[in-house]
Amino acid sequence: MTDPKNTGAKKVDLKKLKPYGDIMGDGTLQICFTLPVEASAEAREAAVQLTEKMGLDQIKVATMESVGKGFSMFVIYGNLPHTVDFTKIEVIKVDAEKRGRDELDEVIKTHIGRKLVVLGACTGYDAHTVGIDAIMNMKGFAGDYGLERYQWLDARNLGAQVLNEELIKLAISEKADAILVSKVVTQHNIHIRDLKDLMSRAAKAGLTERLIFVAGGPRVTHPLALECGFDAGFGVGTKPSDVASYIVEEFLRRRERYDGIPNPLKVDAAPTEARTKISKAALKSKKGNARKKLTRKIEVKFGKAKKKSKKTSQGRKAKK
Repeated sequence: MTDPKNTGAKKVDLKKLKPYGDIMGDGTLQICFTLPVEASAEAREAAVQLTEKMGLDQIKVATMESVGKGFSMFVIYGNLPHTVDFTKIEVIKVDAEKRGRDELDEVIKTHIGRKLVVLGACTGYDAHTVGIDAIMNMKGFAGDYGLERYQWLDARNLGAQVLNEELIKLAISEKADAILVSKVVTQHNIHIRDLKDLMSRAAKAGLTERLIFVAGGPRVTHPLALECGFDAGFGVGTKPSDVASYIVEEFLRRRERYDGIPNPLKVDAAPTEARTKISKAALKSKKGNARKKLTRKIEVKFGKAKKKSKKTSQGRKAKK
C-alpha cells in the first residue's frame, strides 16, 4: 500500500499491523532486560539466543552494561515477523461521554440537586500519591482541573496508605457516592490483591449497588478493574474530567435503574427545559462539539415528531 502522491512512503496496513522502526512495516522492536550473570561474551550470546526464542530476527545488541556484581543489562533491537489485524480488535472501554467541568456542574445542579461525595485514596501501604493528586487536587493534570475545583462535587483526597477497612467505614459515615482508588505499587500483583480485598469488604457491607468504585494507576486497565469487582478502571493519561464524566453518568444510570428516575443524559431522552439549558452551556464550552451533535440529533428527532403531529391534525380536520 503506497502513498498516492508517489513519495515512496508506505501507508499503514491496518489489516497487517506491526511495529514501526525505520521503515513502515519493518517490525522493529527495542527491548531491554537484565541477566543475573556478569557482562561477558557468553552473557551477550545468551541474550541473543533468548531474543531469538522470543521470535525476533535480525537481532542487534545495542549495548551490554554491567549493573552490579553478577548482573548485566542489555538493550537489543530485533524485527518481529508477526502482525495483527487492527480492524478486528475490540476492547472493553469505560462507557461515558467526555464532558467539561462547567457542563458536569450544570448537570449535577439541575438533575441531582446536591453535591456528589467523592472519596479518593491510595490504599493499603501504597504511598505514591502522584496519580490520585492529579485527579483530585484543584490544579488537576495537563490543563484539566481536578475534582476539588468542581462546584458540585464534594471531592476529598484522603492521601496515601489508607487501609481498606478504614475507607469502607468512611464511605458509610460520609454517605459517599463514589470511591476512587489509586494503585501504583504492583510488585507481585499486590495491587490486584488489594483491589479485590476492598471490593470483598464493600460487598459484605452492601455497598456495591449504590456506591461507584473506580480504580486507577499505571498498571490498571478497565478490564482488570472489572475483574477485581470495580465499576471502571482508568490508566495512564487519564484526566480528571474523564473520571468526573463517568461518575456523573454512572450515578444517573443507577438512579434510573434503582429509583426509576429517567436519565437526562440518554440520547433518546425527551428534551426538557433543563436539558436545553445544559445543551446551551455545552455549546459555549470549548469542548462542546460532541454536545452540538447530540443537540442536533434531539432537535431533528423531536422536530420531525412535531411535523408529523401537525400533518395528522390537518388530516383529521380535512376528514371532518
